[in-house]
Amino acid sequence: MTMAPDLSIAADDAGQPAVAGTQAFGKFMRVLQLVADAEQPPNVAALMRATGFPRPTVHRIVAGLVAERMLVEDAATHGLALGPRLIQLAARSWGRSDLRLAAMDALKRLRDITGETVHLAVPNGRSMVFIEKLESPAAVRMSSRIGTSVPLHVTAVGKAYLAALPASERAALLKGLPLPRHTAHTLTERAAFEAELAATQAAGWSTDREEHENGVYCFGAAVRGADGRPVAAISVTTLVFRQKDDPAQAYVAPLLAACAAVAERIAEVPALSKAELL
Repeated sequence: MTMAPDLSIAADDAGQPAVAGTQAFGKFMRVLQLVADAEQPPNVAALMRATGFPRPTVHRIVAGLVAERMLVEDAATHGLALGPRLIQLAARSWGRSDLRLAAMDALKRLRDITGETVHLAVPNGRSMVFIEKLESPAAVRMSSRIGTSVPLHVTAVGKAYLAALPASERAALLKGLPLPRHTAHTLTERAAFEAELAATQAAGWSTDREEHENGVYCFGAAVRGADGRPVAAISVTTLVFRQKDDPAQAYVAPLLAACAAVAERIAEVPALSKAELL
């Protein structure tokens, strides 16, 4: 007798219904994300170590992704990189990113005024994702990349977004949020981090004081949608050794002006603040 496929819906760890096939798809996505985030093209062995998946599972996932041109494998080193099909899909999504396009003029002005690297980030679960980056003209540049996910608790964009949320939503997101250490400056105590968010909410802007990367100092602020809710955040990133003497005027004032300009643009097109970006 032929058995019908099991299409039952189970509850995931967060208590939400899990669609059949989600676990397998999640494994594929994890491998893709690891390849995308790697500084050097990883091989199967590196992916096994990073994921904890058995070798046959990793081989099967990699073979499937290569067959669909989502990944490409170097014949000599066996290193894996993002493939042309994935890049094509990303390019189409990139071209349709209305929020990014709406923010571009303000981001360029902010970069030119401050002389520093600026980022536009949107929330994605318990992280923020950079959807735009404009490099500083200075000789020393940032290692961040568009598409990179960064933690909420150690980044200026993450803290700005959290602080701008309604109190109940912020509390729900903070519940169980891990606070791993990235540098000696990272806030890992929950009480200290919540005090930081309260200060950020009162000031209207945030800082990352070498909490994510040593030597890197960031200022961030939220971009609010037509309903007043945060939909994104913008940051100005500088290096400690070249930080200007009056950061409030040099970085924060133009940052807040940029956020206000983007919010004004969003108000003209309300759908921008309601779009499910990620």
